[in-house]
Amino acid sequence: MTLATTDFVPADIDATTWDNLKPYYDSLLSRTFKCQGCIAQFLTDCSELDASADEAGSNLYIAMTCNTEDEDAKKAFLNFIETVEPELKKVRFEIKKKVVECEHVAALDQERYGVLIRNWTADVELFRDENVPLQTEDTKLGQQYAEICGQMMVEFDGEERTMPQMGRYQQDGDRDIRESSWRAVASRRLENRDDIDGLFDEMVSIRNQVAKNAGYENYRDYIFTVKHRFDYTPDDCMAFHDAIEQACMPIVRRLAAERKEALGLDTLRPWDLAVDPHGHDPLRPFETADELIERSSKLFHRMDGELGTMFDSMRDGGYSLDLASRKGKAPGGYQASRDRERKPFIFMNAAGLPRDVDTMVHEAGHAFHAMLSKNDDFVWYRNPPLEFAEVASMSMESLAYPFLDEFYSEEECKRAIRKHLEGVVSTLPWVATIDAFQHWIYTNPEHTREERTQCWLDITQRFGGISDWSDLEHEQASVWHRQLHPFEVPFYYVEYGIAQLGALQLWLNYCNDETSAIEAYKRALTIGGSKPLPVLFESAGLKFDFSAEMVGTLMDAVDKALTQYA
Repeated sequence: MTLATTDFVPADIDATTWDNLKPYYDSLLSRTFKCQGCIAQFLTDCSELDASADEAGSNLYIAMTCNTEDEDAKKAFLNFIETVEPELKKVRFEIKKKVVECEHVAALDQERYGVLIRNWTADVELFRDENVPLQTEDTKLGQQYAEICGQMMVEFDGEERTMPQMGRYQQDGDRDIRESSWRAVASRRLENRDDIDGLFDEMVSIRNQVAKNAGYENYRDYIFTVKHRFDYTPDDCMAFHDAIEQACMPIVRRLAAERKEALGLDTLRPWDLAVDPHGHDPLRPFETADELIERSSKLFHRMDGELGTMFDSMRDGGYSLDLASRKGKAPGGYQASRDRERKPFIFMNAAGLPRDVDTMVHEAGHAFHAMLSKNDDFVWYRNPPLEFAEVASMSMESLAYPFLDEFYSEEECKRAIRKHLEGVVSTLPWVATIDAFQHWIYTNPEHTREERTQCWLDITQRFGGISDWSDLEHEQASVWHRQLHPFEVPFYYVEYGIAQLGALQLWLNYCNDETSAIEAYKRALTIGGSKPLPVLFESAGLKFDFSAEMVGTLMDAVDKALTQYA
């Protein structure tokens, strides 16, 4: 695709202040549409302006999460969400309203503009001016959650360590070390239990009011429209939960029984779930972030030359990777798009664990998506729906299997692949757990903390129940606090489950024909978000299907592979 030309936005604009952005948005709003061609140029110019604003916010978020103790970075990010984002919400509503209500919009090519107009029409119907300050407050509460988690440190084994760094001890063959490290982390998290619960109480109240203001009965139904979930419903999610319970949980429980027997234990405790059950030394795929980058580069080059070159462009292209775990760094991992520059950024907390390799290839998949779709003129299409965005990332985790010898010996590769496959089986129930929990929370917004805790325990019994939490009732009740999604990006979680089913389909396609599967993967990623979800899946040679039949078929394939890598 040839990039449309526009010099509407100066290359050196400081988009961190509303005063600098406002004249350009005002200029757009003052335009007159005489034909569909006017709308097309309007959208091209608007895209570049939106990209500038979004990149400014993204860069401020990156700076803040890379060092939550940097007061200047925190102040700059808060200033943006307090003074710029509210104005952006308002003016973007006016922009979308101007377009969707234009008499010439029906003449636009539906193949090109259909998804955009569909999404913008929904956004216009949802917008309420009184929700802008509420959404700003919600974002600020999410920033407080990140700050609390980023400051969590544990004194253990003679050193002060971050939460991700403590994960290494859960692989230790000495059960006493595993238990003491687990309890140290859990105890530290409990210190902020009331603070985090209090933040979440405020979030639920705000989100419920936002939904009411927009004319919705509850936040669950409201957010489905916000997220443009036009291709599936809440009932489909409930059916997905049932499918996971039926197809995944028998495998999960069998694996737990095998683990308990291999470890020679009467019961599994929470600190017995990550250690190798056969007494092998913990997998240590790398020691430093630089080593992780170098080995990942070799992996991607062997997988596909084009993907390897794209990864190297991040490694060699300036500030595109921040991977090492350190004090003050926000938890988790993410890929952020810098939309004006059209370059991705990867953030993670690497601690030398196998999950760090998974995270690396996962976030690289998002980065590949950003790079392959960067030539679309519309920034809105360069941000695909999450259900397919996660296919791009999750697929990389399984497509990396043949190349894990960049990190492990031959025997260790088998262990790493089996560990990942076991993770797939256990992650799907966790996705169902978090999603079902959020469905309950937002369809029962007046709940008490006690009721919320009981709901959490009931759901975890349905999709868990494999380990013994005796004398750990408080810790079990607040396990969900470690999952940032309910706090910072509510209802962003079922997408992982839907996408995992797509990723497993792609993995099976890859096992049958490596070249065609990779080509289909890249071809689909170039489309970005310009087509409906079923079309995006089809473009990658996949079915948009998360029925019980599909889940059962894929779990049978995973179970067979588990036997192969035993």
